[in-house]
Amino acid sequence: MDLKENLVSRHLVFNEKNSKNQFVNQLRHEAIEIFDKAGFPNKKEEEWKYTNLAPLLKKDYKLFPESEDVSIGYQDVKKYFVHDMDTYNIVFVNGVYSSYLSSTTHEEADICVLSSALNKMVHQPVIENFYGKIADKTESLVALNTAFSKDGAFIYVPDNVILSKPVQIMYLSTTNESEVMYHPRNLVVIGNNSQAHIIERHQTLDGKANLTNSVTEVHVGKNAELDYYKVQNDSKEASLIDNTFIAQERDSKAAFQTFSFGGKLTRNNLNFVQNGENTNSILNGITVISGDQHVDHHTKVEHKFPHCESHELYKGIYDEKSRGVFNGKVYVHPEAQKLNAFQQNNNVLLTNDASIDTKPQLEIFADDVKCSHGCTVGQLDESALFYMQQRGIPKKEAKALLLYAFAADVLEHVQIPQVKVRITKIIAEKLGVNIDFDL
Repeated sequence: MDLKENLVSRHLVFNEKNSKNQFVNQLRHEAIEIFDKAGFPNKKEEEWKYTNLAPLLKKDYKLFPESEDVSIGYQDVKKYFVHDMDTYNIVFVNGVYSSYLSSTTHEEADICVLSSALNKMVHQPVIENFYGKIADKTESLVALNTAFSKDGAFIYVPDNVILSKPVQIMYLSTTNESEVMYHPRNLVVIGNNSQAHIIERHQTLDGKANLTNSVTEVHVGKNAELDYYKVQNDSKEASLIDNTFIAQERDSKAAFQTFSFGGKLTRNNLNFVQNGENTNSILNGITVISGDQHVDHHTKVEHKFPHCESHELYKGIYDEKSRGVFNGKVYVHPEAQKLNAFQQNNNVLLTNDASIDTKPQLEIFADDVKCSHGCTVGQLDESALFYMQQRGIPKKEAKALLLYAFAADVLEHVQIPQVKVRITKIIAEKLGVNIDFDL
């Protein structure tokens, strides 16, 4: 029995054990039918032409391992948090909420666990308005997540609230099983005139060959602001498929920064839909990988109203036999006049064996717009490297400084200083140097 058939056959038992909300039950039944018909995506599909999931699908994954016997102290995982600032924390260990490691609230906002929110009447209006309504339920991996999602983060910031501190969402995995598949589900709703900062990370602690198929649905209300950071620096055997869908209302601003440094295979599907005028969408990313790692960024911004903006800048540094993919699409509807859409993907290949497949796209059906896109693929400037060495900077450090300068303009958009420091340290570590870059 292959993995798809195995998952479909196990769904009935899973749903019976986790059946508490009739609204969610119906979504699960619909989702497993969609997945059963579509199956896993393959390289024959245009959107998956350069990312092959087949090697990952040969494993016999276990769903949701038991975690009662797992004992993790904060000191064991402190290094994975941005710990030098005060934050709300929503932490999961092996897919199960850890109250010991978490710090949640229901005071200024509802920052808690999705499974709890699904079963409380006070949250039902939010659940029924947004859960399963923002993500594209026809996509097979989204449907698979909907069918098997058990828990995740629930963040609801009411109207007119500026969240006092950032939220960290942390998924930790440490199991006795060799291969585990996780399906975390996050729902983030930012009310009108509200603001929030969120940091998300998935971390495997034992080096096992786990596969995470994550879905995050985000609604940003009128005149609201959301600043969201995804830190991806997992073990070399862990793989992540991250599906994020953002719906923005008029006068809102949403910035998503994706930092991809680790993992065997990482696929980021980031989708924006602008549902009102004067909407601003910001997409930034830095990728630094080596070995045989594979990172694929697929982005889409859908402009449906006039007087809007989108700014997208992704930079990649690829060493050894690593491979990158960038496919960015900007879709401009006929009604979306007088907008400004910018998209750029720049890449540096450090060896002849590293590669990048890049495809920036514009589909424009309006005539009064300013849209631009582009991509570059190159190597380090040898003359600049020679110039720095002539002035006493060792080659290794000179190379690292040039690569950091290459990525630095993306870091300028990071609003939380502690996050900028953390990302900078990871970049220095990946480049193999111990340099305190000028922040």
